[in-house]
Amino acid sequence: MCSVVIGLLSVPALTQSQDSGESAPQKSQKKNDAPKNAADPTIETDIEATEAQEAPKRRLVKWNEYQGPHFTVRGGAGFLYEVAAFAQDQQSKGQFPLGFKHKVRDFRFLLAGRFPSSKRSITWSAGFMYDAPTNSWLVRQTGVMIAFPELLGHLFIGRSKEGFSLNKVMTGYDGWTMERATMNDATVPLLADGIKWLGYYPKHGILWNLGYFNDIFSKGQSFSSYSSQEILRLAWLPIRSVSDTHSLLHIGLNLRYGKPAENKLQLRSRPEASPAPYFVDTGKFSATSTFMAGPEVYYRRRNWLFGSEYWIQKVDSPSTHNPFFSGGDIAATWTITGETRTYNTVGGFFRAISPARPVFQGGHGAWDLVSRYSYINLDSRTISGGRFGRFTEQLNWYLSDNVRFEFNYGYGHLDRFGFRGNTQFFQSRIQFQL
Repeated sequence: MCSVVIGLLSVPALTQSQDSGESAPQKSQKKNDAPKNAADPTIETDIEATEAQEAPKRRLVKWNEYQGPHFTVRGGAGFLYEVAAFAQDQQSKGQFPLGFKHKVRDFRFLLAGRFPSSKRSITWSAGFMYDAPTNSWLVRQTGVMIAFPELLGHLFIGRSKEGFSLNKVMTGYDGWTMERATMNDATVPLLADGIKWLGYYPKHGILWNLGYFNDIFSKGQSFSSYSSQEILRLAWLPIRSVSDTHSLLHIGLNLRYGKPAENKLQLRSRPEASPAPYFVDTGKFSATSTFMAGPEVYYRRRNWLFGSEYWIQKVDSPSTHNPFFSGGDIAATWTITGETRTYNTVGGFFRAISPARPVFQGGHGAWDLVSRYSYINLDSRTISGGRFGRFTEQLNWYLSDNVRFEFNYGYGHLDRFGFRGNTQFFQSRIQFQL
């Protein structure tokens, strides 16, 4: 990934940035749209309490909003339905026999709003999701976000993503693939309760996420695998606001320290296919703490996006001789129809593609081609959780800001149970959001 970025940086047109382009929020913006950079409209310069998923730019309905003098409310919803089929060799069948499956992947309700009469920006959110893998309802991102311009940032209090990993901060509805990489799902909890400080210093293009979380209110829930955790994410944007190419380079570092709940840890992940079982799984073992660290690099130029994340996890577990796990991914996306993914400077993440010519307005929508390789290694010391790597090719069709079809082919290799099995994945998903 580094060689790719270095090669791209050698292009003269990409080596310039415009700090002066980082402007204050514009009063003329459409409601519910985050302020855009004056030099490059594909860069947002503010963030709200909702998950990294803004209201669609083109409204499907208007009855789901209330705009009052003292508070506002917007209701939203999301729905994912998918099908999956598999082709396996004999070794793979000996590990996990798989068959055709279809299921509801995700169903959620969202509420969000702000307090216009407040002297400082205060936004709030509440989310509720039906999680198909666990057959249960979860309280999603719920809390308040308070802007502190004097501290160059925002303070969030409540339940949210920790902030570790750009791809994790993005919602699944915004991501370029159907599922996050296996290492991401195995090691970073989906949600956490606590407080975090997000900020951005435009003069030097520095952004940060500093957070503390615990399980006082979430203990026993499926996502709550830690009793407490501290997060630090730092990123630098050495290239940004190049309006003619929409060029942006994001270089980040993630650090995380956590204490597993009840001094027990279990790392596991499905093979980036929700209907499949857990391909890699350490089982529960004694552990007093974990430390994670790793870089993230993303480069955007017009309708191209290249990215990679990789991290290691060191576990303090004397009974298993302190295992050491690692993994990550590398990806490239090409939006065939020419659209550019918007980037948020405060949260340090990318938005979903918004088609320039939606199908429901007589256009062809937006088409996006994705290639990715991901890898995870959960074999270390006395732990034999397995090693898995997968190549993925995916085609996304964004009919509008509300509807998306995904077509996915994957080829995975699993080394576990004394077998080395190969599996082909054939997946499709429909996504709807309001």
